[in-house]
Formats: sequence, C-alpha cells, structure tokens
Amino acid sequence: MAILRLVARRLLSSIPLLFLVSALTFVLVSLVPGDPARTIVGQHATVEQYEAVRQQLGLDDALPVQYGHWLARVFHGDLGSSLFSGEAVTDVLGSRVPVSLSLITVGTLVSGLLGVALGLMSARRGGFLVKVVDGLSLIGLAVPAFWFALVLIAVGAVKLRWFPVTGYVPLADDPGEWARSLVLPVLSLSLSAVAIIAKQTRDAVLDTFGRDFIRVMEANGFSRRSILYRHVLRNAALPVVTVLGVVLVSLLAASVFVETVFAMPGLGSLTQQATVQHDIPVIQGAVLYITGFVVIVNLLVDLAYGRLDPRMRTS
Repeated sequence: MAILRLVARRLLSSIPLLFLVSALTFVLVSLVPGDPARTIVGQHATVEQYEAVRQQLGLDDALPVQYGHWLARVFHGDLGSSLFSGEAVTDVLGSRVPVSLSLITVGTLVSGLLGVALGLMSARRGGFLVKVVDGLSLIGLAVPAFWFALVLIAVGAVKLRWFPVTGYVPLADDPGEWARSLVLPVLSLSLSAVAIIAKQTRDAVLDTFGRDFIRVMEANGFSRRSILYRHVLRNAALPVVTVLGVVLVSLLAASVFVETVFAMPGLGSLTQQATVQHDIPVIQGAVLYITGFVVIVNLLVDLAYGRLDPRMRTS
C-alpha cells in the first residue's frame, strides 16, 4: 500500500509540472524567429494566400487563445496535427519513440553495467585503476557527445567499416542489424555516463568501507569480498541509483545531438526539426512525451530507494 500511495502521490504532483512545462514551451517557441505560415506558402505567395494560411492554422489568435485551444484538445486525447505534413502528432511521435527508447535504454544499460563494474574494480584494487577512472571522468565531462560521435563515425564506420554510418534498423526487421545500428550511437552517449557512474560507484563503495560497522565485521574475520557483495553494495547503491537517474535524463538530452549526427529517426531529431520549422503542435507533443519520461524516471528512482532502504517506505 505504501508503494501505491507513493506512485499516486508522484503522479498527482506531476500534473502541475506538465501544465507548467507545456505553457513555457508554448511561450518560448513563439519567441523563436520564424513563421510557419510563410514557410508553407513560400516567399512568392500573395498576401491573401499568406493570411488565409495563418487563419487556417489559427495563428491569428492571441497566444493565450492558441494555448487554450491546444489544451482543450489535449484533454480529449488529441495532440493536434503537424502544421506541415497534416499528420496526427500522436502518429508522428509514435513512429519516433521506439527509436529513442531503444537508444536510451541500451545506452543506460551499457553505462550502468560498465560504470558499476569499473567503479567496483577501482575500489577493490585501487592504484592504477583509480587514475583510469579519474581520467575517464575528466574526458567524459570535457568531450561533447556529438564530437565523440563524429570520431566514432570516422574510425568505426568510414575507416574500419564495421558499423553503418547513419540510419536505424527496427528490432522487428533484423535484430542483428538493429544491434549494429546502435553500437556507435550508444558508445557516443555512454562515454561520459560510464565515467560518472564509475567514479560515483568507487567513491560510494570506499565511503561505505570506511564506516564503523564495516570495520567491526572486518575485525570479526569476515572476508573483504563477502563484506563487499553482501553489505557494502546495498549501502552504496543509493547514491549510485541517484546518479543513474540523472544519467538517464542526460542521455535523453544528449540523444538530440546523437540522433542528428547519425540521422536516426528518433524523438530528439524530430524535436530539432520541428523547432526549425516552428511546428508548434509537434514540439508541444514531443515536450509532453519527454516530460512524461522524466516523471517516470523520477518515479522509478523513488521506487528503487524504497526497495534499497526500508526507511524510505515509511517517510
């Protein structure tokens, strides 16, 4: 019951957030230079044609009125239609979400597994591995994902020809090609994430090893390996879970650039394209999806906290 109350409380508290984010997005997009009506009719259209398109798209209305119309449709489950293709926004987003979801999910798994493994190794052995983790952390924070993506394309796709340069193959079509199409984008996303998770894991493990109850166990003859896997990992998991949640959201932000570089038809590249075109319904729908994803990630982090620390369940 405590978990159900937590889920209900988090979902209810996310409703004002969705309203606030959608309103801010609507205002910010309106401030971006550009006119979708002019883009649709072209530079050589007559004034009458231009005004007719603006009226058809509802762009003549005041900004609060436009937002009110959009909000009313959302309450009925309608995110509107693209100003350029006329396709329903839900259909446009539905075709893009699996691409971004595959990229972010695989990227998170790779980052988490490699980061935790590297952090545990450096905590247990120390020495050179500590310097490796610190060096990777500096490189990961300093190197942008899109720059690393270009390097991977030049080496792994152009020179070695091991992986495709661009594009995406759905999992249902060919699992092998799906995996190959994700290797370079996932590596591009995971560089900084692996380094950050590894450093956080190492610091959390070493901090837990320095606590009094661990010293008592070591004095009573428990092996360091047994202490690590039975007690230290559980206590060190809380800060690592926090970092994993932050990394998951940061991967979503970085996927905009990675999808653009690798020409992947995902949610990030769609948002970038819609912003350039000033396609407000598509932008609003994409932001709504992304905000919902962030809410779900935060909810999963809270549930993981409750699982790892029983005190969180009663707080």
